[in-house]
Amino acid sequence: MRAGCGLSAGAYPDTRLLDLDPEEWTMATPPYETVDLDRAASTQDEVRRRAGGRPLLVTAARQTEGRGRSGAAWAAAPRALAASLGVRPSWPLPSWPLVTLAAGAAVVRSLDELAAEEGRAGAGGVMLKWPNDLMKNGSKVGGILTEAAGGLAVVGWGANLHWPDPPAGMAGLFSEDPGSGLAPALARMWADQLLEVLSGEASDWPREEYRRRCSTVGREITWSPDGRGIALDVTHEGGLQVETPRGSIILTSGAVTEVRSSP
Repeated sequence: MRAGCGLSAGAYPDTRLLDLDPEEWTMATPPYETVDLDRAASTQDEVRRRAGGRPLLVTAARQTEGRGRSGAAWAAAPRALAASLGVRPSWPLPSWPLVTLAAGAAVVRSLDELAAEEGRAGAGGVMLKWPNDLMKNGSKVGGILTEAAGGLAVVGWGANLHWPDPPAGMAGLFSEDPGSGLAPALARMWADQLLEVLSGEASDWPREEYRRRCSTVGREITWSPDGRGIALDVTHEGGLQVETPRGSIILTSGAVTEVRSSP
C-alpha cells in the first residue's frame, strides 16, 4: 500500500449524527454489517455505494483502483489487507479529523492483540507516522485514508501483509504468507476497536496511546513545500506541534501534503 491518508472534507450537515451505543458490544452480533469481496476497484467506493443506516465494513482480497491521500497512487503487496468502514460519528464535525488518528490507534491495538493472542510476532511493533502512515523498522507497511461527505465518514485501512520483493521504503508485516483468512479477520478486529473509540467522546480519543507509538515525535522533519523543524508532540486536537527556527507551530493534516523525516 503506497501513499498517505488524511481527512478529505466534503459537505457536512451542521448536526451531531448517529450515536454508537457501547452496550451493543455485549451482543454476539457486531454493531456493523460486513461485506467481504474477492475483488473490488476501491473498498472506499464500495462503502459509499452500499452504505445504509448501520456502520458498514467492506473488505477485498484484491483492490484494483485503491487510492491514498489526495488521490495518490496505490501499490499493493501480493498479500494485502484492504478494508473500509463507513460510519456516521456522533462527534462534533470539527473533531472529525481525529478519526484518522483514532483509526491508526485502532490498527496498533489490533496488531498488538494479534501478536499477543495468536503468536504472530510480525504483527507487533508497528509505529504511527503522523498523520496516517503505518511504519515498521523504518519501512511503510500500511496507511489510513478517511474521506467524508454528506455526514458519512469512510475510513480505509490498507496493509501489506506479505511482500517478498517490495519496492524501496516499503515492507510486509509477515515474512511468510499468512493466507487469505487473516485479512478479513484482522479487519473485523480493527472495526471493533475503532467503533469502540468512536462510541465515546471526541475528547477521549486515545491521544496518549497514539503519542507513545508515534515515530514522528522527537524527530527532525520536513514538509511540503519548504518546512523544516523538530516534531515535539501531537496535540489534543490531533495537530503536530513542531519547533521551527521561527518558533513553535501546529501542523494540521489538511494543510500538509507530506511529512518526511530529515536525513
